Amino acid sequence: MPAITEASVHSWDLSTGVDGPGTRFVLFLSGCPLRCLYCQNPDTWYMRDGTRRRLDSILEDVALYRRFLQVAGGGVTASGGEPLLQSEFVTSFFTACREWDLTTALDTSGHLGIRADDTLLSVTDLVLLDIKSWDPRTYRDLTGKEVEPTLRFAERLAAVGQKMWIRFVLVPGVTDDPANVDGIARFAATLGPAVERVEILPFHRLGQHKYDALRLPFPLADTAPPSDELIARTTSQFAERDLPVLIA
Repeated sequence: MPAITEASVHSWDLSTGVDGPGTRFVLFLSGCPLRCLYCQNPDTWYMRDGTRRRLDSILEDVALYRRFLQVAGGGVTASGGEPLLQSEFVTSFFTACREWDLTTALDTSGHLGIRADDTLLSVTDLVLLDIKSWDPRTYRDLTGKEVEPTLRFAERLAAVGQKMWIRFVLVPGVTDDPANVDGIARFAATLGPAVERVEILPFHRLGQHKYDALRLPFPLADTAPPSDELIARTTSQFAERDLPVLIA
């Protein structure tokens, strides 16, 4: 099968410390099957809204920062949207970047984990896996989808020793129930050393202007960020399971 060398791209950016280790070239691909209530990028929901770009053109952008990324201990991250909607392209992108000695990270909800075949995982250094809720009903209400595919993907990654950072968005009144948090913590602890750390991402409303621009209601417009006390309680729940945890 020929390699896929074109993708629907929303944008790219450089980031440090939030999309994988070191400074990273983050490629945001268009399209996502989830509709998370707290989504900060509703402009990435549809592949048709992205710009068609060829791999060689994207690599020209990466090449401008290649040496800097290497020195800064970083690499490239495929994000979105949901990058596994375009998994074959991600495989081509990661393969090319690996040839430049750049590390690769896949930022995914895991809902389409079945699309991450062995070839893609073989050129992926790190998976940033969003486990948005443990409770199935909460996950369904939050995303419109089921949590089971994400959990099975996490187990598959652990079975092959794939490095993971588990990410959890802490939303007051939505994902903060102690039982829900403990469910994720217990599950993450079963994945063993594959889980390098857990990142707690406190909810914020910084993306609301994008909803306004698209004339869409922001579902959590009246939800406040979590308090310091709530963040501390959630952190302790993960730490009690001997999981390395930090606030992102």
